Amino acid sequence: MVKVGIVGVGTVGEAVVKNILKNRELIKSRAGKEIKIVKGVVRDLNKKRDINIPFTTNYKEVTQNPEIDIVVELMGGVDKAYEVVKDALLHKKAVVTANKALLAYHRFELQKIAKTPFEYEASVAGGIPIIKALRDGLSANHILEIKGIINGTCNYILTEMKKGRDYNEVLKEAQEKGYAEADPTFDVGGYDAAHKLLILASIAYNIDAKPEDILIEGIENINLTDIEFAKEFGYEIKLLGIAKKISNEIELRVHPTLIRKNEMVSKVDGVMNAVSVVGDIVGETMYYGPGAGGNATASSVISDIIEIARGNKNPMLGYKIPLEIEKVSLKEIDEIESKYYLRIAVNDEVGVLEKIAHILAKNNISIESFLQKPRNGYVKLLFSTHKCKEKEIKKAINEIQKQNFVIKPINFIRIEE
Repeated sequence: MVKVGIVGVGTVGEAVVKNILKNRELIKSRAGKEIKIVKGVVRDLNKKRDINIPFTTNYKEVTQNPEIDIVVELMGGVDKAYEVVKDALLHKKAVVTANKALLAYHRFELQKIAKTPFEYEASVAGGIPIIKALRDGLSANHILEIKGIINGTCNYILTEMKKGRDYNEVLKEAQEKGYAEADPTFDVGGYDAAHKLLILASIAYNIDAKPEDILIEGIENINLTDIEFAKEFGYEIKLLGIAKKISNEIELRVHPTLIRKNEMVSKVDGVMNAVSVVGDIVGETMYYGPGAGGNATASSVISDIIEIARGNKNPMLGYKIPLEIEKVSLKEIDEIESKYYLRIAVNDEVGVLEKIAHILAKNNISIESFLQKPRNGYVKLLFSTHKCKEKEIKKAINEIQKQNFVIKPINFIRIEE
């Protein structure tokens, strides 16, 4: 028998317990041992729950309990979760976590401490087994690119906006349906997706980057004009997490992205997640499914528990020996190259387009396509550019923004082709 303690028994924790009981015989058959949840750690002992296991408010009754084999951390957050997981590892417990924020900041520190199995499938894309695919199934490949929709909230909002609905209206609906929190910043600002991308990049490239080191932008500035432009030129707008290996540099970025409608990722709508991984041997592979929710996340947590019960001891980030022959570094944000879409609201005056084109050209930026959308008293100018560097487009935008004829903040979206 394998005995498990859960730290944080909320929606996912309850789903883990219920599904282990529901599929007890199947899980026992696949694990080779019975899995038993023996204790849960909660903040409030008086809160009613739909599961019948012993509860405590002291996490050390789980992390330091000699009878417990696996500690499952589902409490969320960073600092306290790190304290709990570190204590479990120091007391020789195997660990399963769904905590992407914890891993975004402390995955390499935890890897050094871990002398027991450490699994975290549920930390990225909920029920999609992307960690196992990347760490195990694609382990013979150099990973050339990862490109994914890894936040269902943003994908739901952008999908609904394609129907002509306003951002704020859809965000409110997402909150009412439970897809977005009361404070949605973590999701719509791109931070949730960034944490997940960093975890995937660690497996793909063994690179230790933090959220503060990478380009992160959210969807708050997307409006229906941008949706119209995308439709006109055969694009979809998605919030993507992107990792690319170019020579020995790694690009890591999360931002709204214009992608062609014929790309597989562009066809993923609603709250679903999808991750495309390109390997040098296999080519492109695609992973699709529910990225959040109690049962989807519990599915991955239980899968990790079964792996540990079987005796599997996978290296946490996929490397048993340091990859000395291929040291990589994080590409500077300003040096990242992309095509760009610009939305510029201007007074309807003669010579405006010429002045904008001159500023772009001065910064080594050439225009690929252009649309003009007249509005009451002003004009929206929509451009797409050829490939240029991040520092060049930002310098040009800052210069254009200072012109007297520009009447609103300029918005830009990167184009991925």
